[in-house]
Amino acid sequence: MKKALITGITGQDGAYLAKFLLDKGYSVYGTVRDSSNLRQTNLKFLGIHGSVEVISANLLDLSNVIRMLERVKPEEIYNLASQSSVGMSFEQPIGTIEFNILSTTNLLEAMRILSLSARFYEASSSEMFGKVSQLPITEETTLHPVSPYGISKAAAHWITVNYREAYDLFSCCGILFNHESVLRAGHFVTKKILSTAVRISKGSKEKLQLGNIEVKRDWGFAPEYVKAMWLMLQQENADDFVIATGEPHSVAEFTAKVFNCVGLDWKEHVVTDERFYRPSDINIIYGDPSKARINLRWDYSLSFDDLIGLLVEEERSWDQDILH
Repeated sequence: MKKALITGITGQDGAYLAKFLLDKGYSVYGTVRDSSNLRQTNLKFLGIHGSVEVISANLLDLSNVIRMLERVKPEEIYNLASQSSVGMSFEQPIGTIEFNILSTTNLLEAMRILSLSARFYEASSSEMFGKVSQLPITEETTLHPVSPYGISKAAAHWITVNYREAYDLFSCCGILFNHESVLRAGHFVTKKILSTAVRISKGSKEKLQLGNIEVKRDWGFAPEYVKAMWLMLQQENADDFVIATGEPHSVAEFTAKVFNCVGLDWKEHVVTDERFYRPSDINIIYGDPSKARINLRWDYSLSFDDLIGLLVEEERSWDQDILH
């Protein structure tokens, strides 16, 4: 039985990836920062909280990481742990940069020190591209990040590439564009839109407050994206791949379709507030997944309208199934 280690297992991607790997017969281990404050809501929602071994790990401490890898001896490592909020990265730039860069470096350095033959996946992000002159984005697009989060992910990306080239580690980067699900954390705008729309449809009198609704993003479905992570580690050679739908849609369009799904006119319930604008933002970004489709045979076929319908349906089920 193959063993996989997932850092950040209780997050959206970590939980879906854990379920995917369990279904394939893996033994799954996952890290959290503090086991005494462990929230397994996502794992419980997917019905797998009793099927994974959760480890409290300090990824900023190299000796701690070495001991963890010596004990688990995983064949595959998926590094999904990060401070993942772009907005929060402006408020906490030092913590964002420290954790996102150092945690990745420590995992790779521990692999090198232990001569561990595991395969390593790094969760890179479309945010590291920032202001680009050409679209869609490919694996060769020049990086110009515009947030502390984007900068941290760019550094972690190149560290992963460096360990592959310098030490011949099987280390690869999945450059994932926005991918959503009912398990999205509440500080993400998509989750904010979905949860608020569902509450309003049930009688809440609140208003949905949003920032810049004209920015355009490339949105996909998270469970389909974790399949691509696994596919990358099954290849003969390590490489980096853009995982995206190839279609940009604005926050306004996303909002309108969500409210339409619950039978409401979004303009009657949404207000924009400049307090939610970021100091620096990307107006439009979308990726070209051709390389992943050809080399990984990763097939994503969910339309934007179907994605919205699925997210609304999931949000309603989440709202009805309060987990303790």
